[in-house]
Amino acid sequence: MLPFSLPRPGHDRRTFDANVSGGRDLGDLPEWDLTDLYPAQDAPELKRDMDWLEDACARFANDYEGQIATLNAAAFLEMVQRHEKIEAVGGRLMSFAGLRYYQHSTDAERAKFLSDLQEKVTIYTTPLVFFSLELNTLADDAYAALFDASDELARYKPAFDRVRAMKPYQLSDELERFLHDMGVVGDAWMKLFDETIAGLSFTIDGEELGIEATLTQMTEQDRSKREAAATELARVFGDNIKTFARVHNTQAKEKEIMDRWRGMPSAQMGRHLSNDVEPEVVEALRNAVVAAYPRLSHRYYALKAKWLGLDTMQVWDRNAPLPMESDRIVGWDEARRTVIDAYAGFDPRMADIAQPFFDKGWIDAAVKPGKAPGAFAHPTVTEVHPYVMLNYLGKPRDVMTLAHELGHGVHQVLAAGQGEMLSSTPLTLAETASVFGEMLTFRAMLDGAKTQKERKVMLAGKVEDMINTVVRQIAFYDFECKLHDARRGGELTPDDINALWMSVQAESLGPVFDYMPGYETFWAYIPHFVHSPFYVYAYAFGDGLVNALYAAFQENPEGFQDKYFDMLKAGGSKHHSALLAPFGLDASDPKFWDKGLSMIEGFIDELEAMED
Repeated sequence: MLPFSLPRPGHDRRTFDANVSGGRDLGDLPEWDLTDLYPAQDAPELKRDMDWLEDACARFANDYEGQIATLNAAAFLEMVQRHEKIEAVGGRLMSFAGLRYYQHSTDAERAKFLSDLQEKVTIYTTPLVFFSLELNTLADDAYAALFDASDELARYKPAFDRVRAMKPYQLSDELERFLHDMGVVGDAWMKLFDETIAGLSFTIDGEELGIEATLTQMTEQDRSKREAAATELARVFGDNIKTFARVHNTQAKEKEIMDRWRGMPSAQMGRHLSNDVEPEVVEALRNAVVAAYPRLSHRYYALKAKWLGLDTMQVWDRNAPLPMESDRIVGWDEARRTVIDAYAGFDPRMADIAQPFFDKGWIDAAVKPGKAPGAFAHPTVTEVHPYVMLNYLGKPRDVMTLAHELGHGVHQVLAAGQGEMLSSTPLTLAETASVFGEMLTFRAMLDGAKTQKERKVMLAGKVEDMINTVVRQIAFYDFECKLHDARRGGELTPDDINALWMSVQAESLGPVFDYMPGYETFWAYIPHFVHSPFYVYAYAFGDGLVNALYAAFQENPEGFQDKYFDMLKAGGSKHHSALLAPFGLDASDPKFWDKGLSMIEGFIDELEAMED
């Protein structure tokens, strides 16, 4: 349950396929107001909470270390509630420092403030390491009896069950404390990655651009601009490839050492445990998607090549707009109305929850120098509210990013009622509301299409988003599996990592693609590989789950909204099987994933039919 999580840049698949179009008047773009966390970095309230945290952690350890086995249900509940308060205060502190940092990650003062605060919080919370370790020494019958004795305590059992799942992989108390203290060193490699990415400079037609603006050139109508951007990305990544390779080598080796000491059966097992998902379910998802590559990405990209008048596509054509696509820029007010109206069309409660994000400084939308790339929704702590970060520059797909991140925000608001220990949703379920919000927005925009051409452009855009969510992420997952497996055999050169990257690209994208020199380095800028190894399959999981959910909504809309809200309110208090059961869905059934994939196939079928 500790240490506390930081908001991460690119907590969203759209970091991989960023859409930015600079220089336009997009209206009044909102910025974060972080005063709901703390008025300022030197605010007395922040110092008060730091002092309280140090004292509370010391008192907690003094009162409970070595005593957990002696506690009755009432005393155990009091201990849990004290621990939950510590989580809330520590989470508020780290959220404030982290959000300030990602607003301007190249600012030395903000970086120092985050690092110093994180170091202090780590020191303060080290005495709490005993909590989960000692919990796992309880005999199974004594553990069960505690939760049977109190309904109020029983609601916390899912959180402790997840802790107990780590019991076979637990080290000695002394080693666990050592690893807790060493966490700040591992985070330093993440910061190195973040600061390197944020500080990269790309020159196109004499203009210096950051990574977001350069990536967006890959979505320009003019093919020569796309090629220039891809070539410049490859040049800069190549110039920095040794740094990126060092980060990946070090983190993969660190993970291998920890997994070996813990006795983890695979590099992926830790992620599966934290996601509360069975390895065989993930494997069924992975296999279903890989088997569908020819029916999905290979077929769609062959169709897109035809639209573009190309026999062979280059990598800079993958996210190219269609020839008939307009370059219309969507202002911020229109984007807000589009998403809010789509949410309200599903259920007014959903729009009501989303509206304060626009009104109260809970969104930071503009692209600014030094700002972290990508987009994310960070839940902070349950007694405050989430914050959404975007890099909004008016592309139609940026509207979908807004819908996606607001979906996260709605989910986080609804789950907050579970409290600190149970509000956080496993990654496999964390994408449910975000992808569902996208689907609602897409369906509303599709229903509003005035011409067949407009409908075709929207359908193609949705198919590309779904391919990026499902096919690309499973290819990324395979790349990570290969990377971590190969690192166990020794140090990997940049060329070694490049080769692993290319081995999954051709398989997933299909035979219509050619690959420019330098594309082999494009693994370097993807933050999930560094921040959250094996995170990426959660996107494919979420997309498949939402496609199945949406099909259930279409087939039987009566009462669906209430069941949907109950699912979001549950946060992390239920296993995915229990959450899906009211909808008649089961993710452990291999056929479940085919249902989700069939929705993508259906959209491609419709696009092919438009060719007749």
